[in-house]
Amino acid sequence: MIPRYSRPEMVSIWTPETKFRIWFEIEAHACDALAEIGVIPKEAAKKIWKEGGSVSFDIDRIDEIERETKHDVIAFLTHLAEIVGPEARFVHQGMTSSDVLDTCFNVQLVRASDLLLAELEKLLTALKKRAFEHRDTVTIGRSHGIHAEPTTFGVKLAQAYAEFDRCRTRLVNAREEIATCAISGAVGTFANIDPRVEEHVAKAMGLKAEPVSTQVIPRDRHAMYFATLAVIASSIERLAIEIRHLQRTEVLEAEEYFSPGQKGSSAMPHKRNPVLTENLTGLARMVRAYAQPAMENVALWHERDISHSSVERMIGPDATITLDFALARLTGVVEKLLVYPETMIANLNKFKGLVHSQRVLLALTQSGVSREDAYRFVQRNAMKVWEKGKDFLEELLADPDVRKALSEDEIREKFDLGYHTKHVDTIFERVFGEN
Repeated sequence: MIPRYSRPEMVSIWTPETKFRIWFEIEAHACDALAEIGVIPKEAAKKIWKEGGSVSFDIDRIDEIERETKHDVIAFLTHLAEIVGPEARFVHQGMTSSDVLDTCFNVQLVRASDLLLAELEKLLTALKKRAFEHRDTVTIGRSHGIHAEPTTFGVKLAQAYAEFDRCRTRLVNAREEIATCAISGAVGTFANIDPRVEEHVAKAMGLKAEPVSTQVIPRDRHAMYFATLAVIASSIERLAIEIRHLQRTEVLEAEEYFSPGQKGSSAMPHKRNPVLTENLTGLARMVRAYAQPAMENVALWHERDISHSSVERMIGPDATITLDFALARLTGVVEKLLVYPETMIANLNKFKGLVHSQRVLLALTQSGVSREDAYRFVQRNAMKVWEKGKDFLEELLADPDVRKALSEDEIREKFDLGYHTKHVDTIFERVFGEN
């Protein structure tokens, strides 16, 4: 992952140093269990922890060995033997490479999940604060990009909160599903290693034992994990696109914070571009792209092949690092978002009352006019507003068919903005609970 879209804490999960430290812990915990059931000497297990537990593994040395062996786990074990000495012969007893690789990968994904969940919490906090700030800030709702009916900006943000709250639940579930350990040996039969070793390592590493692992942990778990990250990315893009639209010059109801000294264009000094949310749209595309190869990894040959390995070396770091960065960036956008209520009202009134057309339609039907006729009466007056800039209320008041069914007071009453926001508190209670 490129540094521009990376944050140190998430990056550290995927460094070679972290990976080899996890590999060592898996092997050392397995030795503890093997010693406990009498397969290897207890003193050997203690020596392995003592010699390997406090050293920094030599990445260059491991790479040097791998260039000869063409096998990363063997290269690590060879280097570990150089550190530990003769007792290293008891390391990796009855295990296969996938026991180490898969268990480590899942530990890394669990740790990544914890960081992502922490960022989701920050985003939810920001969305809730801004939603309550603008609970009663009236704005126009749009369908197909066209004015529909009034809503509030707080309701828009409450919707985003509810969506990311669902994302949080999905990620909690994905974390639970990915948190498994396999120490079952070749083809997963435990022929050369006791299942109690797996149970011990799983508990020590904060995982659960995989019920049946063939020789690898089944990749449907990983497919669901990366699919969950992709859904979260899509939710990020949905909110980012909303902000991008609201920042358009013709709309300008909200915009990203523009800091002192910031420049929007190398050619046009007046520009204030939605660069952060445009960036989020691009990052979301990348995270979604990682879901497809994770799906394709599910279908491995028989008990094991390594067609998934190269994929996961890329998508594991890239997907989690990218999503971590995107969540933090979106939180910053929400926290500093500039909101313009006056512009929202001005835009809402741009077409002189058209947003109240449904209320007039319903009033006509309730007064005895057929729905087909009511729709025709209202639409013909609405088109005068679209095409000639007329005032919708005045046109309705001058329409004899409308006036036969509704009095002037009845028509004017249908233009009350407050009617559209009367259930905002109900929506907020559903989203946020009692406040």
